[in-house]
Amino acid sequence: MAGPEAQPSLLQPSLLQGFPDRPSVQGPPLAGHLPVARVVLESPLPHLDRPFDYSVPAELAEEAAPGVRVKVKFNGQELGGYILERLDASDAASPLTPLHKVVSPVTVLTPAIATLAGNVSARYAGTLSDVLRSAIPPRVAKVEKELLSGDVPPGNDSETGGEEIPAFNAHAWGRYTNGTAYLQHLASGGSPKAVLTALQGFGPDGWPALVAAAVANVRSSGRGAIVVVPDYRDLDRVEAALAAVLPPSDVARLTADDGQTPRYRNFLRLLSGSARVAVGTRSAAFAPVKDLGLVVCWDDGDDLHIEQRAPYAHTREVLLLRAEQENAACLMASHSRSTEVQRLVELQWAVPVEAPRSTVRATVPRVLNTADSFEQERDPLARIARLPGAAWRAAKEGLERGPVLVQVARAGYAPSLACETCRELARCNSCQGPLAVSSSSSIPACRWCATPAPQWRCTHCSGTRLRRGAAGVMRTAEELGRAFPGKAVVTSSGEHVKATVPDAPALVVATVGAEPVASQGYAAALLLDGNSLLRRENLRAGEDTVRRWFNAASLVKPASQGGLVVITADDTAATGALLRWDAAGYASRELVLRKELQLPPAVRVASVTGSRADVGHFAGAFEAAASLAGQLRKAGPAPVQLFGGPSSAVPGQDDADVRMLYFIPYTNAAEATRVMRAVKAASAAKRTAGPVQLRLDGVDVL
Repeated sequence: MAGPEAQPSLLQPSLLQGFPDRPSVQGPPLAGHLPVARVVLESPLPHLDRPFDYSVPAELAEEAAPGVRVKVKFNGQELGGYILERLDASDAASPLTPLHKVVSPVTVLTPAIATLAGNVSARYAGTLSDVLRSAIPPRVAKVEKELLSGDVPPGNDSETGGEEIPAFNAHAWGRYTNGTAYLQHLASGGSPKAVLTALQGFGPDGWPALVAAAVANVRSSGRGAIVVVPDYRDLDRVEAALAAVLPPSDVARLTADDGQTPRYRNFLRLLSGSARVAVGTRSAAFAPVKDLGLVVCWDDGDDLHIEQRAPYAHTREVLLLRAEQENAACLMASHSRSTEVQRLVELQWAVPVEAPRSTVRATVPRVLNTADSFEQERDPLARIARLPGAAWRAAKEGLERGPVLVQVARAGYAPSLACETCRELARCNSCQGPLAVSSSSSIPACRWCATPAPQWRCTHCSGTRLRRGAAGVMRTAEELGRAFPGKAVVTSSGEHVKATVPDAPALVVATVGAEPVASQGYAAALLLDGNSLLRRENLRAGEDTVRRWFNAASLVKPASQGGLVVITADDTAATGALLRWDAAGYASRELVLRKELQLPPAVRVASVTGSRADVGHFAGAFEAAASLAGQLRKAGPAPVQLFGGPSSAVPGQDDADVRMLYFIPYTNAAEATRVMRAVKAASAAKRTAGPVQLRLDGVDVL
């Protein structure tokens, strides 16, 4: 797209902000070849989400290559950007502003990544600049000097000595239906799409070994691979597994947790081809891997895969777009199965790779539910006890053979308090946030504003005594320490998450998602607070709880070695899925229900959040501009319920945030997102309304 001179209808006085400065009549001499550079700006403003044409001075003709970082003059200020392409001429009606400078001659934006970023921004109704912010790490000048001086090898052969990587026939894959065929297809240069339901999370046959085998086979065909995991613990495990089957120099680690310098150095290694396998967290999905042959996403149901900044893209969707764009193989792997991945299986886009029932029975632990009729007859109080008799016996017997995992729902000590007299929730007098205590001897304090409440008084009955409500991980550990004197108790939660624990007997108390790995597996696992997880007010509460249960249960030894998992939750479809070890069946059931109700992922959902006036303005403009608006089901606007922190807004008032939901069929999604982007850009340019938050397919909006 040319500069604003080609669109005279937009040149209104209120729209002049954010356009290239007009050059003087006599500018610097221009490049003799391709004197026009098309630049995308680093700006979050929606109405600047389009390329602008700049002239290329002769002195920058060699350095100003497509993909390099540049600085340009724009509306009296200097902005960063990337050159998308060089052109012979521009369709602008007036002289172009020259490029101010080339920040670095290193080409950091490849055509493939530029195309992918454009597709992601279109899918999520965001801006290209926001996507590129996640795709390209911040520049580190000294690392670029290493590259330009030759300290970073220019190609893969210089590090591996030109050796060929053989195909890797993993015995673990042979236990799964379609597993061996999938590896053979990868090694032969094919691009199969598969959904792997892994059984074990520890040992030589655990999921990291399965992923490493798939990557080794695609490398044997001369192609590269990308592996994306939720957090640093999974990253360390899969990186160690890859080091066992690939040359260490062939793998580049991409995660912001390592710091800017290591991340940028590994990014340049991938860019130059000296590394052909990228492994990392969210941003690794955009890694510039040459000749990409495979993309892998581990545990796509984990919300850590969702980018926390606009446009809030999900790693799974980015990798799916990239697999289609570059004709690469795709592997979605996890212990359970999300409804989004189940939809891909039912559409026959991906082939399921699952273990037969005989292998499942021989590999997984025995699962017991304390709420079933048999256990209820033996222990009538099991339904209301936090640690029923069956769970206590499992822990006692398990401690004789090894560590025992105890999964709890909440962090802290007592995350909620209530009045001893009337049972009303105890709240802070300053901000109305919930009160909590951090230890058995601490005074109550607000979880939102941290204000202590040593002399709290109930506003309902004037009572002054507090009772502890839900038990957190620290209180659970304290109680278990008293119940099993002489046994070690290890906690893993919050900012003190442990990656591994020894195989010695110990009680390992962890919050959901923070379970450490025991190298030989846990002797038993107690899954507490199941009803609290299942009763959350969220569309995906059951699906997410099943995922967390399977992740914990996969760390337990097989039933043949005495492995036992005890669930303390009501008998529901979710508990039945774990009892039968049938994650695919539960996902299929959930997807059928979602289709009947026309809820995600059967349809796409767009949420528009902001003040009532701004949301109303956006909704009116969108529905007026979209020819398909009458075909879209909508809900709202409704006040936003802020469960995680304080809010000064009062529902019903004009300054309260509200949210509007649009449910969009897949056949209309491309048109709807295009119109949403246009409405957002027009509103920002004309300043007719304040900004709104626009999210597509947010897992926490329902």
